[in-house]
Amino acid sequence: MKNIAILTGGDSAERVISLKSGQIVREHLPKDKYRTFLIDLQNSNWSDLDTGTPVDKNDFSLTLKGERIHFDCAFAALHGSPLEDGKMQGYLEMMGIPYTCCNGYVSALTMNKHNTKMQLAPYNIPMAKSVLLHKGMPVDTAKLLEMGLPLFVKPNDNGSSFGISKVKTTEALMPAIEEAFRYSRETIVESFLPGREFSNGALRVHGKVVVLPITEIIPETEFFDFAAKYEGKSKEVTPADISPALTQQCQERSGLLYDILKCTGVVRFDYILVGDTFNVLEGNTIPGLSPASLIPQQAVAHGWELGAFFSLLIEESLAAQQ
Repeated sequence: MKNIAILTGGDSAERVISLKSGQIVREHLPKDKYRTFLIDLQNSNWSDLDTGTPVDKNDFSLTLKGERIHFDCAFAALHGSPLEDGKMQGYLEMMGIPYTCCNGYVSALTMNKHNTKMQLAPYNIPMAKSVLLHKGMPVDTAKLLEMGLPLFVKPNDNGSSFGISKVKTTEALMPAIEEAFRYSRETIVESFLPGREFSNGALRVHGKVVVLPITEIIPETEFFDFAAKYEGKSKEVTPADISPALTQQCQERSGLLYDILKCTGVVRFDYILVGDTFNVLEGNTIPGLSPASLIPQQAVAHGWELGAFFSLLIEESLAAQQ
């Protein structure tokens, strides 16, 4: 039986989502194959969530009731820092512990919306126009308004829609930028793409990229914000009700993005469909795994029950290590 450290918690605004994802993974992983431990990473305090026992960082082990527990694999269920931004992966590699997500470089790249756009630009991937702003530097609002209203203002390296605003008036622009800077030292201002919103996951299975069924997101809110994602304020249709040609375009794009960005584990790509073209919004290397989340819906639509899907992620990471 393998010992699995489910990495959860974290330091960011997404902590509450991480704790949900970690619990879901533990509930569904087969008990006859895995012993699971929820490992809460909070700043420099790493501990077993159930008992509060600290993790020994010298070898990433736990001692519970006199038993020294070493981990066969780390399951990535932590959104935001220190995992989704790539900080944790280098440590796990030094300890020789496989993990179920992208490596540190890819995670840090995709967490940074602007850098991801720069990486994809040579491949002519359709994306919204954008401008990167730095905290403490002057803001040329006239240049930003040349992209037209409405505009989306986002922290450059945050998730779960924290700090995002849809700006419809000139007066609302600077307050939105200041709000985004609460979550990041960099803010990205993007042109508005009028269209339908979709999301599509991909993962590698036995050496081949498998693209999951597509989800259409129909938010009740202004856009797919925190309430839409986690409080049921959206309708999600999986598989999406679109033509075979559009389905093929989206899934091929997801597979291409997965390869270009050199992803591992399961990654979710978000799109806006404008006319008959899927425009990439971003990639998410540690997508939510709670029942309300998109990837579990897509895995089930693909024909996997969640325990088998989570097991597959573990077995793929173990195989890659060998």
